[in-house]
Amino acid sequence: MATEIHTGNGGMQFQRNLLGGLDASVASKVVVAASDVAMVIDRDGVICDLALNNRDLHLDGFESWLDKRWADTVTIESRIKVEELLRDAAGNAASRWREINHPTARGESVAVRYVTVDAGRDGRIIAIGRDHRATAAMQQRLVQAQQSMERDYARLRDAEARYRLLFQMATEAVLIVDARTRRVVEANPAADRLIGGDGAIVGRAFAKVFAVQSQESAATLLSVAQSSSRPAGSQERLTVNGRDYAVSASLFRQDRVAHFLVRLSPHDRAEPAAPEASLRLLEVLERMPDGFVVTDEALHILAENSSFLDLVRLPSKEQARGQSLDRFLGRPGIDRNILMDMLRKHGVVRNFSTVVRTQFFDQEDVEVSAVAVTDGSQPCYGFSIRGVTRRDAERGSQRRPDLPHSAAEMSQLVGRASLKEIVRDTTDLVERLCIEAALELTGNNRASAAEVLGLSRQSLYSKLHRYGLGNLDPDPA
Repeated sequence: MATEIHTGNGGMQFQRNLLGGLDASVASKVVVAASDVAMVIDRDGVICDLALNNRDLHLDGFESWLDKRWADTVTIESRIKVEELLRDAAGNAASRWREINHPTARGESVAVRYVTVDAGRDGRIIAIGRDHRATAAMQQRLVQAQQSMERDYARLRDAEARYRLLFQMATEAVLIVDARTRRVVEANPAADRLIGGDGAIVGRAFAKVFAVQSQESAATLLSVAQSSSRPAGSQERLTVNGRDYAVSASLFRQDRVAHFLVRLSPHDRAEPAAPEASLRLLEVLERMPDGFVVTDEALHILAENSSFLDLVRLPSKEQARGQSLDRFLGRPGIDRNILMDMLRKHGVVRNFSTVVRTQFFDQEDVEVSAVAVTDGSQPCYGFSIRGVTRRDAERGSQRRPDLPHSAAEMSQLVGRASLKEIVRDTTDLVERLCIEAALELTGNNRASAAEVLGLSRQSLYSKLHRYGLGNLDPDPA
């Protein structure tokens, strides 16, 4: 390589030019250290020397470029850029970075950013390049993350629109009351018509909505609902405009702010209002895009919606009723124990990563949110199941699709389960994944798999039986 490098007009220069007499080997080391690929190109555009500082470029066949024209190593659309880089360097113009694409033997395209400088000898030019794939991959992940956020936002917006429509179209009068200020923050048209019809309900103190003799009872209603442990809240008989109403209130939280959901119905037909509201709620659950299942304490399915049937590939609800949810949800002996321990201890579980198995034993990654209802005559569990297969591309193709927990997800169990339980379940998970990998590696030959794992056949059969993996009959002698 040349012993000295001249920068372009207006480019960066050392003030005292102490590097002007660098030894050729030192100059080569400096150029290679500053780049992933460095080339010496003659006045005809032929690569007469080449240095690679990136193992990936070796694998892509960049070493074969020697004695080839630089323009012949790039894609068609990049040849104009190569000509411009050579022309700028030959004319001693200010250098700038340009992105060039190179085809590889694997049919892919590798992006490299180049800058060229005049080598000052026989019209030679030095081209310094940096592999741009890592930056391109990061940009691609950023685009995927942005698209995922936009899809989630659209889904939330659609869900809000559906619930807003349900709120507006409901025949039952409904008020939303701020738990801190005790003022009405939202009212549906049915409530506006029932109470006054003047549209001035929002912003009024909740107790002032009712007659003077009922205002104290209205305030008590909210206090009881706030202190009650029952989701159904409390109920009172209150008077508005000379007419009695059955008023019920229940507490809920949204965006870290507590609100009351207050329902009103004329007292003379209060009984039919509850079944009608229940039917509407059931209809909404039936049409939800996420799977929804209700089970008893033994996890036997009591009710389910159509989306759950689609997830597990069952043609009818009759085939799901009475079956154990264990057959479809979670990996045997691992996810189910963690999920149920958390649910029994905390009463609610959010976004638990696991899998759903169909009746044909296919698996699909899902997230489960669950709630335990233990204060009724028949305790039960409710499970909301949402498919997350859209995240596979975002998580990277090299990650195993059947791996349920990352280290971060495992660390979230701290405080919810004992260290002994976490270590036990993690050990079972790793053991199961190793057995599955050995079976896949040996083409499901269990004798060879036992040898790979360093286990006896009987020990491997015992573990296969424990995890419910494959045919449990022993191999023929």
